[in-house]
Amino acid sequence: MAAGQLAWYITATALVLFMTPGVAFFYGGLARVKSMVNMMLLSLGAVGLIGVLWVLYGYNMGTVAAGEGNLIPGVLGNPFSDFGLGTLAASEDANDGLAAVAFGATFAIITVALISGAVADRAKFGSWMLFAGIWATLVYFPVQGWVWGLDADGNPAGWIAALGTNLGLSTDVIDYAGGTAVHINAGAAALALALVLGKRIGFPNVEKLGKPSSVPLVVIGASILFFGWFGFNGGAAAGDEALSGLGLITLNTLVATAAALLGWSIVDRLSKGRVTATGASSGVVAGLVAITPSCANLTPFWAIVLGLVAGAVSSLAVGLKYRWGYDDSLDVVGVHLVSGFIGTLWLGFFATDTGLFTGGNLDQLTVQFLAAVSVAVYSFVMAYIIAIVIEKTIGFRVPKDIELAGIDLRVHGEEGYALTD
Repeated sequence: MAAGQLAWYITATALVLFMTPGVAFFYGGLARVKSMVNMMLLSLGAVGLIGVLWVLYGYNMGTVAAGEGNLIPGVLGNPFSDFGLGTLAASEDANDGLAAVAFGATFAIITVALISGAVADRAKFGSWMLFAGIWATLVYFPVQGWVWGLDADGNPAGWIAALGTNLGLSTDVIDYAGGTAVHINAGAAALALALVLGKRIGFPNVEKLGKPSSVPLVVIGASILFFGWFGFNGGAAAGDEALSGLGLITLNTLVATAAALLGWSIVDRLSKGRVTATGASSGVVAGLVAITPSCANLTPFWAIVLGLVAGAVSSLAVGLKYRWGYDDSLDVVGVHLVSGFIGTLWLGFFATDTGLFTGGNLDQLTVQFLAAVSVAVYSFVMAYIIAIVIEKTIGFRVPKDIELAGIDLRVHGEEGYALTD
């Protein structure tokens, strides 16, 4: 890898790592004031735990190409094939390989952190950490190999990556930066957790639940995510010496997100009679999610339309929890699962040269749909089982008195805002 490529790879890694504190700010600002510290710790806990597990064995589990020591070709790599990556660190291409490991670690970390928004105000920190480690091991580590696994020649090796080829279709699944592996994956797990932990005391009465603790923190968090997302979407371009496609990826990330902010705000104005900073910030996140899988495979025009659609639909989708009775506290389902599906399926219609309306056949839509549904079902079922086992053994939800009094002071001994005379 040339010096310029490596420099961009490391820069992109730092940008994506910075996004997890952005999630902490975003979620912390949305949470109630007496549980904002706990909410931020759920994200920070993912940094520590998932970062270590990824290097010990997680990266190995995504090495799914035949002949590379995997357990099931295309599905599961051997977690102990290079435990702790000592062999990779001593290899001739250690510089490039370890940079790839670091970049992948940041994706694993933020995917787990995203799930935590579904259980705000009511999850035990220790139980969350146990869930995070098991879910990452059984779900994220193998799934990212399904989606992005390559063989030594750079050909798709994961069963999702090669789905079109294996089905005899004209195109394979497109997921450039994580519509399935990150957002649908996290959103489905979030729905499972919300169902297992149950509703917060006072749900669905918004007044009883309380207001977001800090609108400025929400805006700061969304801004950090917007900033870091250029590394999130553009980091993989470092694999090409000419960084080809990076200009398109950057522009699409910008305009889709801007359009989603507008789409969300327009729907809020029409449905609620007002535009809010919290809503606009959520629109930013919805646009970032939607453009993630498609950033390298849409023209800027279709990226703008995608952003408008994702922002508008996600704005409407967050209200479904009140109609259907699941308490997804900070709208992980309404934003990440919904916009993740929209961005993934959008490619089936408008991917450059291969979409239904840009290439003239159903193959792209077929593989996009199968990939999205497969990851969603697998993640939901596994997350539900893991959460149920934790709840029935050590307990996942804090006692009612702690939930009412506030997790921050009672459990962590800290307050988000310590006001003194």
